[in-house]
Amino acid sequence: MGNKEKFDHPENSKDYKGLKVNEGISQPEPVSNESVKRFLNKRRNLLPVKDYVDGILRGDITLLSKAVTLVESANPKHQQIAQEIISLCLPYSGNSVRIGITGVPGVGKSTFIEALGKYITEGGGKLAVLAIDPSSERTKGSILGDKTRMEELAGDKNAYIRPSPSAGSLGGVARKTRETIILCEAAGFNHIFIETVGVGQSETAVHSMTDFFLLLMLAGAGDELQGIKRGIMEMADLIAINKADGNNIEKAQLAKIQYNNALHLFPKKESDWIPGVLTCSAANKTGIKEIWEQIEKYKILTEANGYFSSKRNRQATYWMHETIQEKLKRDFYDNSAIKIKIEEFENEVLKDKMSSFAAAGELLKLFSDLK
Repeated sequence: MGNKEKFDHPENSKDYKGLKVNEGISQPEPVSNESVKRFLNKRRNLLPVKDYVDGILRGDITLLSKAVTLVESANPKHQQIAQEIISLCLPYSGNSVRIGITGVPGVGKSTFIEALGKYITEGGGKLAVLAIDPSSERTKGSILGDKTRMEELAGDKNAYIRPSPSAGSLGGVARKTRETIILCEAAGFNHIFIETVGVGQSETAVHSMTDFFLLLMLAGAGDELQGIKRGIMEMADLIAINKADGNNIEKAQLAKIQYNNALHLFPKKESDWIPGVLTCSAANKTGIKEIWEQIEKYKILTEANGYFSSKRNRQATYWMHETIQEKLKRDFYDNSAIKIKIEEFENEVLKDKMSSFAAAGELLKLFSDLK
């Protein structure tokens, strides 16, 4: 070893006493760009549509998850494949009860879903838990943590928990959830839970894709009837007051009376179902059986009077129109000519040189002329 090599590290010079730096190991050959490309291409390989469909129909969770990922993707190629998969799975869907579950933050949705979910799977049912959460990245919504919080259910071979996309418009996320329902039903899941993160606009979207709407509430959290919007209470087919345990039992019973009185003020439901209020403790697994019995009674009643199927038919046409509106809106704002012009028209509106309505009319006319 020459002097140059010996003193490559200045610290090894005789001028420094008590210091020594060992030679490092020889560096491996750099990975070629071609190797990286091959690895990435392998990861991106898409299966034939038939493989996805066959896998879903035999209950393959891995292929179901891959198909749901295609549904959630914004890539046009992925969307095309996803729509083909959905079309082929459609004849095998519809054989489930779809339950919307919502409630104020902190009500214990994850614990409740796990308790009710385990009750279903232990009774021989298969359960998929989906979500409507268009803003979880901002709000740190609950569903993205559900797989860790619902450990028992997440490890159940008869349960499937799918976190929602973490970004996107409410309409877009809701449509993808609606399509995911079809794939889950085709995979043999005969119970679908659709959870919302809190109390807001997403409840309307959930109501438009479920058979039964369950509202979870807390007792002893202040003025009971101020914590929730009237519209959401009107949508509810059942109100369940969670955490009715320990010192909270008396408060839960009082809240039950208050909510029952409030429900009597609402008009009669088209389904002929009379919504009720029950108390439960998801942590102690009490009251869960009674809640499920109410859901089953609702299904029997609405199937007998025809409301169950007529509601699903209305929902199907509703989502057709919603999808048209969403696509038109996306095409409008993604149009390069509109992108250029929209800022110009915004300035005209801000300077009071043009009304908002006239500007919108001009932009829509421009978009129409471009087609």
